[in-house]
Amino acid sequence: MEGMARTQLSPERRRADRARLVEEVVDVLVIGGGVTGAGAALDAASRGLSVALLEARDWAAGTSSRSSKLIHGGLRYLEQLAFPLVHEALQERARLVQTIAPHLVTPLPFLLPLTAPVWQRAYFGAGIALYDVLGAALTSEREIPTHRHLSRRATLAAFPGLRADVVRGAIRYWDAQVDDARHTLAVVRTAAGYGARVLSSARVVGLLRDGGGDRAPVVGVHAADLTDGSTFTVRARSVVAATGVWSDDIGAMLGDSAPSLRVRASKGVHLVVPRSAVDGGVVGEGRMPPTGLILRTTTSVLFVIPWGEHWIIGTTDTPWKLDRAHPAASSADIAYLLDQVNRVLTRPVTPDQILGVYAGLRPLLAGESDETSRLSREHAVVTPVPGLVLVAGGKYTTYRVMAEDAVDAAAAGLPGVPASRTAHLPLVGARDWALVRDRAAELAAGAGLPEEAVRRLLHRHGDRVSDLLDLVRADPELGRPLAGAPAYLAAEVVHAVTAEGALHLDDVLTRRTRVSIETGHRGVESAPQVAALMAGPLGWDAERTEREVEHYTARVAAERESQRMPDDHTADAARLGAPDVRAAAPETSLLGG
Repeated sequence: MEGMARTQLSPERRRADRARLVEEVVDVLVIGGGVTGAGAALDAASRGLSVALLEARDWAAGTSSRSSKLIHGGLRYLEQLAFPLVHEALQERARLVQTIAPHLVTPLPFLLPLTAPVWQRAYFGAGIALYDVLGAALTSEREIPTHRHLSRRATLAAFPGLRADVVRGAIRYWDAQVDDARHTLAVVRTAAGYGARVLSSARVVGLLRDGGGDRAPVVGVHAADLTDGSTFTVRARSVVAATGVWSDDIGAMLGDSAPSLRVRASKGVHLVVPRSAVDGGVVGEGRMPPTGLILRTTTSVLFVIPWGEHWIIGTTDTPWKLDRAHPAASSADIAYLLDQVNRVLTRPVTPDQILGVYAGLRPLLAGESDETSRLSREHAVVTPVPGLVLVAGGKYTTYRVMAEDAVDAAAAGLPGVPASRTAHLPLVGARDWALVRDRAAELAAGAGLPEEAVRRLLHRHGDRVSDLLDLVRADPELGRPLAGAPAYLAAEVVHAVTAEGALHLDDVLTRRTRVSIETGHRGVESAPQVAALMAGPLGWDAERTEREVEHYTARVAAERESQRMPDDHTADAARLGAPDVRAAAPETSLLGG
């Protein structure tokens, strides 16, 4: 079991981990702080192995904070007859909802509207019935309900905003939702609790080889610390690269012994609009979750997903060959999403209602087809040279399986390594969730906070909510809402720095909180206050604090400009007008997280 104090990613913890890494030879070194890399670090550390985890930017800064925020089996993969893939994903969904992260992963109902006569109800109904069967591993305690067929009248009652002249009925089924960035962070913190040395802002710039030749074993990495520009070396008995859309860069570092594995990037764009923009309803009686929509398009599927007081509308599925660190959404992407969703809504969503836009890149294993929507979502684990394991592909939901497979491969040459433990291992915040999840009113009264504020904290921090409440009790000013973002408290900013490894303003506004996509100002109005709160624990002077605000403001301006551009190339050029806040590494590498 992890010690709770050991899971805190404080500035002091980072300095200590950095100092120790250069003195040690770890069993497993993981490159990439997305959900798969974090999962591999946790899998290895919980087996008793010594572990290092290096991330070039922030935890979940890449794909793992820019997903559709769903934990799902992949209903559309049934049409591709990918039954094992769907079954595996649904098993992972059950584990996440029940044991691993019940405070962060919650069941959510969806409507699949039917727009054609009887054949659609029979065809889609058979698929969703199979989906229920494949996901039947859930226990009765937190069972996800089975699907139901709805008449046109029941459909419109459940989701009043649907067009009555288009919709002939619907099938309601259930999946689950996750705050992807906070979940990935919880995986990292849990790994740290098991002793993993974890460093963000640590960019790998080269592989350390034992001797010459194409088959020389990999025995570590050269890295650059982007907090101070220094370089260091980490030695390891095995290296796992979980770098997503940056996987080919590892191959380039190997030279002639590069693996045949190839990963292509598919861009997925999402819009965030206020709840008032779409007339959605609730299902069942009492306080049940609002229902989302899943819509068929010519190339993929489109989701309309409840997200707190907002809706997420997404996603696109198009090839992307430009900047991987900051994929840009163009005006064409936005217009496509609005066009697709407005085909079934009585009241169209308009561009001026959009609060936030984000784009992420899916790492797909390259196949014979050039269409990214048809590339495999299965994952691959390869060992191109001794000492190096590459894991790529897959989907967010199955990160734990990917991590287990990667660590199995990495530990093959190490004696006495036990099997993976992570299938039944709760993350930080989950262990005593059942004891706190219904205590919002009591906890709020004890801390002098509104009940709704504590309810939100519970679903971000789980049983570690006491860490936030202790901050508020020690300094009641930290119980105040953030300027321009009343759904978040000042205490969450301090906690992000002292316990969650945030090093920059963007880390807090984009991933520890979601202010950057949930507010019309995209965090600009909150930035000065948030930077001031971060300055103390991070030791920033006035100049550094102002520079962080300037960087963040420039980033938002560049994103807004990119979203006015007509295509990928012009959008990419506009987005790159704002430099990354992290210092450039002494050597060039594109490895991100």
